[in-house]
Amino acid sequence: MRVLGREEIRRRVSPRQAISAMRHALLAQARGECDTPMPMHLDLSPGGGGEVHIKSSYRRGGRHVALKVAGTFARRPYGSIVLVSVETGETVVYFDDGGYLTDLRTAAVSAMIAQELGRTDAALGILGTGVQARLQAQLHAEVLPLDRVILWGRSPERTAACADEIGRLLPRLRVAVARSPGEVAAGATLIATTTAARAPLLRAQDIRPGSHLSAVGADSAGKQELDPDLLRRASLLLVDSRAQCEQLGELQHARSERQRAVEIGAFCAEPVTYDRAGITVADFTGLGAEDLFIAEACAADVQVAGSP
Repeated sequence: MRVLGREEIRRRVSPRQAISAMRHALLAQARGECDTPMPMHLDLSPGGGGEVHIKSSYRRGGRHVALKVAGTFARRPYGSIVLVSVETGETVVYFDDGGYLTDLRTAAVSAMIAQELGRTDAALGILGTGVQARLQAQLHAEVLPLDRVILWGRSPERTAACADEIGRLLPRLRVAVARSPGEVAAGATLIATTTAARAPLLRAQDIRPGSHLSAVGADSAGKQELDPDLLRRASLLLVDSRAQCEQLGELQHARSERQRAVEIGAFCAEPVTYDRAGITVADFTGLGAEDLFIAEACAADVQVAGSP
């Protein structure tokens, strides 16, 4: 078994590679090539932690099964992925990434959708101040002509720290701090929501025509960042998985919209027409297939004992 640590993982997979891998993952999922069960969620709150997500996937004809465990534990957020050989059942690669690959692939899918929609935004609005907020800025900057980021968070101290770090990571961008989610929406028509909120942060009246919202925070029952009216009014509603989003994502709060929701992989394969002057929404819950593809991209040239 080969063990890859966080620093080696960062060197092995670039933002561009991550974006490409996510497109391939969602296309494969849409074609029915991946066996991707519903995630497992464990509530750790009685022991002082938060929650754990367990996801897995296998691409038919592939060499590996991926198993990912990531969550917020009592002392820190953490995560890891293993690739298991379909021939021997042995763990081939263990990614001791601390959750980095999960964070990277999440931001990569969001940036990929902006690219698929043909967005040309110069401003990116971000709700949230965690690792995902930083990666959303970094990954969107790979595919868009960004010149500014508008950031909002509940904690002024954490928001200032996040703004400073984004400014250091992307020195060509101006980073402004907003006083409210509505102020973010007033300054940007491309917005990524990256919080653990359990009540809407953005309402339909906040959002301007032509805006796109990428909602990545709602990934378990009860979480919510968007007013359900935004999903109902969307001229295009994208979901990574209807089944997952209906149970875990924003779609759980607007289940009447399930039938018109378009899975992202299907949209990449065959884009549908929609009113570009309207609002578009992408609801992300995170797929095991994405974990499989990002792990395999990272381990593309890894040699392990017994390998040819």
